[in-house]
This record gives sequence, structure tokens and C-alpha cells, in this order.
Amino acid sequence: MRVLITGAAGFIGSALAHRLLDRGDEVLGYDNLNDYYDVTLKQARLDRLLVREGFRFIKGDLEDREALEAAFDDFRPVRVVNLAAQAGVRYSLENPRAYIDANVVGFLNILEACRHRAIEHLVYASSSSVYGANRKLPFAVEDNVDHPVSLYAASKKTNELMAHTYSHLFQLPTTGLRFFTVYGPWGRPDMALFLFTRKILAGEPIDVFNFGNHSRDFTYVDDIVEGVIRTLDRIPGPDETFDPLAPTPASSHAPYRVYNIGNHRPVQLSRYIELVEQATGKTALKRLLPLQPGDVPDTAADVSALMRDTGYSPDTPVEVGVERFVQWYREFYAV
Repeated sequence: MRVLITGAAGFIGSALAHRLLDRGDEVLGYDNLNDYYDVTLKQARLDRLLVREGFRFIKGDLEDREALEAAFDDFRPVRVVNLAAQAGVRYSLENPRAYIDANVVGFLNILEACRHRAIEHLVYASSSSVYGANRKLPFAVEDNVDHPVSLYAASKKTNELMAHTYSHLFQLPTTGLRFFTVYGPWGRPDMALFLFTRKILAGEPIDVFNFGNHSRDFTYVDDIVEGVIRTLDRIPGPDETFDPLAPTPASSHAPYRVYNIGNHRPVQLSRYIELVEQATGKTALKRLLPLQPGDVPDTAADVSALMRDTGYSPDTPVEVGVERFVQWYREFYAV
């Protein structure tokens, strides 16, 4: 297949591109290489892809409608995976307009490009943050998600609503994936594991929010990519069991699905830090702090729908995943 991946220089996007190329697909990567975090890391991910047969790259913004549509027309993708977005819960408090530009206006441009070119299937990144103020665990796709606690979460919920509209009006098959705390080699510098590893190795104190009482459904990147590919290969149709008198947010009479994609084994933040200490061979200096605005205390993914429909089964223990990340970090940064 010809698959267009937006956010191809990102953490998940680059890993997905490698897997698709491994199985013989052609991939067009689309990314603006913005400076939200270290551009040299994004370029290093991209450089590993540029030497591979079957991969092409275009630099551009999702908000740039003309550039995006030109990429579609030149490459003629069969399916699309939209992973490009303005990421980060905490940054959304500082720069809210970036989230509307990339995550709402940009996503509209993706939907329009797919609609007018008869794309077989659009898979797009949502987020576990859409569960917001919900406290029932584990989070299930059948749960109401009308109480976001950050603009980032609201933008991702908006994507799900926009996708349903296009699935309903234009019969565009769409699948939204609510990612749960992805980690692993080549990960994002603004994520906890990266920050902890860098500071512990440097002998600097780490900020431990919610006094370490968080729990997160940490999900290894290889397991995430496996789930993305399984959903990409499964084009959704109308849900024949959908009841409009008792509607579920997870499906529809339209060709539309939403899934959680996580490890479904939550880990306490304090335990996560212990694993980083073990992998680095150093003890963390901890600065215990209260819960940050926009954060939620706990996440846990009910992935039964994804397992039922695709056979998804995450199998990387957090002990293994953290060790692999620290090993990559030491090699990449020569620590």
C-alpha cells in the first residue's frame, strides 16, 4: 500500500514508518519539524528513514492546505495515518492557539483531503487525555468523555467529533486511537521517562508531581505501533449493533470507530522511577510537588474492544521497556 503518515519525524510516526516499510509498503512522511522539542532528535529519526527504499518526505504544516493537498495529489495514498499534532498537556496552558491551529484547523485539512480523494481509511491519533475528569477505572471507550481538563484534551475530543461527522456525511472510514502514555527508544524529551533519565544521569533533581502517587498506563512504542497497524489494516464499517436510543461513543451507524490503545497494566510513578534508577545505576534526587494543572491522577486503559476487533495484545513489560530506553539514551547521547 501507499500510506501517508503525518508526524513522520515524531516518536510514534517514525517507528510506524519503519514497520510499514519493513513489510513492503510505500510511505510518504509529512512533518513540519517544529521546535516544540529538540529538532536535532526529529532530524535524527528522519535521517534513519530517508536512507530506506520506499520512503519519501515532504516538510509542511497541517495548516498549510495547499502544501498538504499537493502532497496527497503527488503521492496518491491509499490510506492515511494522522499523527501530527501539537502535543503536550502542560504546554497547552502556555500556548493554546497552537492547539487550535494544528489539531483542529490542521485536522480539518486532513479530513477534506481524504474526503475528496476517496481515501480507503483514515487512522488518527486521539489521546487518553480525553477522559479528563473521569475517575472510573479502567477508562473504556464506551465512557462519556465530556469533561476535558486541558485544551489539548479538548482538541483531541474535537478530532473524534469531526471524524464522526465526515464518516457520517461522506462515508469516510475513520478510526481514532486514544494513546496511553507512550514510551521507548527515540521518545519525546518532554515525557517523564526522558526527563527522569537525563536528570538522574546528570545528578540533577527530578520533579515528581502528585508526590509520586500518579499511576499511568505506560505503553511501549512497539506495542503501540502494532496496534496502529492492526487498525490501519481493518477498515471499519457501520456497527450493526449500534443503538441510537442508547448510543456509545465508540462506534456508529457510520464507518467510524474509536479505540483505547494501551498496556492495560497501570504502574505507579514511584515504581517507574525505581526502574529508571535500576537501569541507570543511580539514585534519583526527588523534588516532590503537587498535581500539575491539566494533569489527571491516574490512567488505565480498557483495551478489550481493540483486542476483540484486531487481536491486539501488548506484551512488553515496563521493566523491559525502561531498560531499552535507558540503553538507547546512553548510546544516542554518548552518556
